[in-house]
Amino acid sequence: MRLRNKPWADDYMRDNSHIVVQEPFQYRGKWQSAFNKEQPLHLEIGSGKGQFIAGMGKQHPEVNFIGLERVKSVIVGALKKVLDSEAENVRLLNEDAQDLRDLFQTNEVDHIYLNFSDPWPKTRHEKRRLTFPAFLDQYKDVLKEEGEITLKTDNRGFFEYSVASFSKYGMIVEELSLDLHELNDPLNVKTEYEEKFSEKGQPIYRCKARFQK
Repeated sequence: MRLRNKPWADDYMRDNSHIVVQEPFQYRGKWQSAFNKEQPLHLEIGSGKGQFIAGMGKQHPEVNFIGLERVKSVIVGALKKVLDSEAENVRLLNEDAQDLRDLFQTNEVDHIYLNFSDPWPKTRHEKRRLTFPAFLDQYKDVLKEEGEITLKTDNRGFFEYSVASFSKYGMIVEELSLDLHELNDPLNVKTEYEEKFSEKGQPIYRCKARFQK
């Protein structure tokens, strides 16, 4: 699907630089200074239109959230949702971070969320999957010792690949759900994709895993 260009996006983000962080690489190792108070730091990779990150910020004022989204025409939607939510503990980054270690220092992040990441189903694209070992190397470096990864997806193949990847890496898989919404988790914040797929009866898969350090 082709994304429509939004020529006003740059001005909109600059006007809300208290949420969309300008020159974020300068905050490496000092992300707490970008927030009103020092709290656990949670990172969503691929925030899309922002329903999850805005909802989590509202639900958990005791946590600081960062949403990373590389597509400019998409992140402005996330910005609007964060503004509407009035959550003061959410920051957005419009960056295509090839390596999270350029943005975050070792042991700086408490939790990482991978929500409905591109499954890259073809074998030749395996290295692009966000649960490929090269990405796990990054996550292990930036996460704190007891830091967790939470993954949600509607793609069974990607889910199985990810769980196997976590296990082969030596991670501990602490939760495994083949139908998240059967759990009726009151704390689960849905993404836009999640709502759409759930309404169609598509099961949502979720797992939580942590590194052994």
